[in-house]
Amino acid sequence: MERPALNARRLTEAGAELADEVGFEQVTVSELARRFDVKTASLYSHVRNSEDLKVRIALLALEELADRASDAVAGRSGKDALTALANVYRDYAREHPGRYTAARYRLDPETAANSAGPRHARMTRAVLRGYDLDEPDRTHAVRLLGSVFHGYVSLESGGGFDHSAPDTEQTWTRTLDALDALLRHWPAPSVPPTDQGPTP
Repeated sequence: MERPALNARRLTEAGAELADEVGFEQVTVSELARRFDVKTASLYSHVRNSEDLKVRIALLALEELADRASDAVAGRSGKDALTALANVYRDYAREHPGRYTAARYRLDPETAANSAGPRHARMTRAVLRGYDLDEPDRTHAVRLLGSVFHGYVSLESGGGFDHSAPDTEQTWTRTLDALDALLRHWPAPSVPPTDQGPTP
């Protein structure tokens, strides 16, 4: 049977599948060549090197996540939208652990600006329109949500909650409850202490 022609898109998708199997950090052009049973040099006409391959996988993962998130939050607001967005990231990490890691790969500023990354920020801000937040608190809240979502998912996927009760599903639900409550009752900024001069 004739092999399907290789191209950058097919190699990126195969690299993403490989990342889910063995971990994003282990993805290389040479490992991908072994999967296709071809010489490594034959892939360099489609991807420049392993770094280029990883960037392509990261862009694919960001796009997939953004599409899922867009579908999930459409027509929702407030806590429903918050929960839907959070669940997209958690579910994607469970289904595609390597891709999820790839989505957090550090990109150069130009590549990041032209990726689906900004869509994620816009969707988070759209969710936050259901809460009474002005700038700069809205930006603080975007960063908080990202930290909680990704922090929880990383700890959970790494087995950090495996040896204690209650069940992680209960904690996830309570975490989203707490975030919703915090966003509805966002604290006023702390007032820095006044400079009273040197203590006598």
